[in-house]
Amino acid sequence: MQEAKNLKGYKKEVDDALQNEFLRTAMDNFAVAYRTGRANAFAGMDVEALVADIAAAKDAAIARMDELFEEFKTNAEKIGLKVHRAETASQANAIIARIAKENGVNKIIKSKSMTAEETLLNHHLEADGYEVTETDLGEWIIQLRGEGPSHMVMPAIHLSRFQVADLFTDVTGEKQDSEIERLVKVARRELRKAYVEADMGVSGANFALADTATIGLTTNEGNARLVTTLPRVHVALVGLEKLVPTLHDALLVNRALPRNATGQGITSYVTWITGPNVCGSAPDNKKEMHIVFLDNGRRDLARDPVFAQVLRCVRCGACANVCPVYRMVGGHRYGHIYIGAIGLIITYFFHGRDKAENLVQNCINCGACKAVCAAGIDLPRLIKEVHARIQDESGHPLTSLLMAKVLRSRKLFHTLLRSAYLAQKPVTDESHYLRHLPFVFAQEHNFRRLPAIAEKPFRDRWPLLKTAVSDPEMRVALFSGCVQDFVYPEQLEAAVKLLSDRNIALEFPTDQSCCGLPLEMMGEKKTTREVARQNINAMSSADCDYIITLCASCASHLKNGYAKLFEHDETMTDRVRRFTSKVHPFSAFLHDILKVKADEFKPVPVKTTYHAPCHLCRGLKISEAPHALIELAGLDFRPAQEEETCCGFGGSYSSKFPNISSQILSKKLDDFKKTEAEILVTECPGCIMQLRGGVKKRGDNLKVRHIAEVLAESKRQTE
Repeated sequence: MQEAKNLKGYKKEVDDALQNEFLRTAMDNFAVAYRTGRANAFAGMDVEALVADIAAAKDAAIARMDELFEEFKTNAEKIGLKVHRAETASQANAIIARIAKENGVNKIIKSKSMTAEETLLNHHLEADGYEVTETDLGEWIIQLRGEGPSHMVMPAIHLSRFQVADLFTDVTGEKQDSEIERLVKVARRELRKAYVEADMGVSGANFALADTATIGLTTNEGNARLVTTLPRVHVALVGLEKLVPTLHDALLVNRALPRNATGQGITSYVTWITGPNVCGSAPDNKKEMHIVFLDNGRRDLARDPVFAQVLRCVRCGACANVCPVYRMVGGHRYGHIYIGAIGLIITYFFHGRDKAENLVQNCINCGACKAVCAAGIDLPRLIKEVHARIQDESGHPLTSLLMAKVLRSRKLFHTLLRSAYLAQKPVTDESHYLRHLPFVFAQEHNFRRLPAIAEKPFRDRWPLLKTAVSDPEMRVALFSGCVQDFVYPEQLEAAVKLLSDRNIALEFPTDQSCCGLPLEMMGEKKTTREVARQNINAMSSADCDYIITLCASCASHLKNGYAKLFEHDETMTDRVRRFTSKVHPFSAFLHDILKVKADEFKPVPVKTTYHAPCHLCRGLKISEAPHALIELAGLDFRPAQEEETCCGFGGSYSSKFPNISSQILSKKLDDFKKTEAEILVTECPGCIMQLRGGVKKRGDNLKVRHIAEVLAESKRQTE
């Protein structure tokens, strides 16, 4: 749970977490195992269709939240259930405490519930004098340690068995072995007494079925069944978003939930409870059962046209499982109570701006969370939306305002870049890298070598490269983005070479500017739209059939981001639709539209591996084209194990969180080294800046190239 009051303090907490070697190893092992387990669990299933069905079902239920609550309440009261609705977290805690008092409760047992964590229920009950015992093994361990969960499904994933053995030694007063099976036996022995003596059991619920007033729980340890059956009072604390119309809707979600959470086809225990059961310890031989539905902002969220989709979340924790940042620092520094990408968003709504403003900046925008979300939530977009909203409420940082001012004016931006070429000369060496960073940068930013700005940007080279085509088969406009225009113009020249002998009229509209993604990442949404409008105008002037870009990040933002930026602006709808329909990343254009052939290249059997840019493989769902082009060129392709894992660049992210970026980069380079490749190919200049800079700093024997460069070098010369 992050507690820092400002970004500097939060970064210090994050950097401390990076030093935890056990945590890093545990997160690494889990990330690799999860990827395989999830793939196996979903094998043979149409995952996209399932996710779409879940999203549609959840959206329909969210829109009927109040109606479903009333239906559940009516049906529940018919079978002896008592239903409450709490508007706030503190009200929910007070209701549960009152139930305990009215029933003469002394001891309470709990099964794992993120909703109870959200309300800090244990703290409230303990302050009222109740003895509360968590019965989920992981939750019990962190309760004994006085910590919050570091994962929604696996709350103690950050701890080693040796740490647990030491903890159990302190709890029992006896030296405990670190063998896992023996530790589990100790936990069972210690918890057995709590089960027997408890007066009240508190659970959560994964589902609340309105038509039968049934709650459903999915668990792996069986403790929830004991919590809900043994004590004479059972209270279920349930978020309003867990309401669904029927069992069919719940089973639909449950097809994905265990597979996405832990790679299981189904959890060990799926429990359905309809009304109070027989209970020998109760005065009338029947359990007293209460359902407390928690609002805490959920009803307002359900009416929010942008953020309502966060209520689809099924609490599987997959967004953390695949997050490169979570993998580095764990949940205690990547969440407040809810962790992972979903936590970065709902912390703002459930726990306030002050708890969210640091967290929401720690997103690298790789899109891995969205790609695995069981409910199809557009998590990266919503994280950026929260960031923008927080800045609108509390004020925009000076660096953000300056960047917006500069990028708003293309001429000013490009003038500054040209001036930077002259300013960098004192710190630039003969290899066209910055020899050292200016003193204003801390040592932590020196984890990679940074390239110098090119002497002559691509826009100045274009007049000499452009050739007239009298009767073109197609008209193509090049979108350069900032980095390739002013840092790596040779990559664009390689693309021009590849297209030169085809019947294509190639254009480079010089009024184009930055795609605007860096601005969106900084929360400057208004200026992002202004820049997008400028680029749409610039490309419209070219009257082209296709717009191609060699930057995966630009391609994804131009194609997907622009559509979202103007989704509520009817004056731009048609223009944006025409624009986005023309945008293609370079590899897809070559492979899918031009359909290049192997005989166009000279085989060069150099050992080659590939890094898939996040915005290409996930943002645009393009993976096949780059692989095919590498093989068509006759290169000896050697796939890396973590080909699609983020490189750690993330634009301004690597400047804001350099220590995390550095560690992600190091892990990527280690993975590439295992392939024994001589060339590393990718399709994003940002990734090249990160990977090439890291290789240069480490001294690895690996050449990092843009795919356009290796293809241009392999191209057969026409006679």
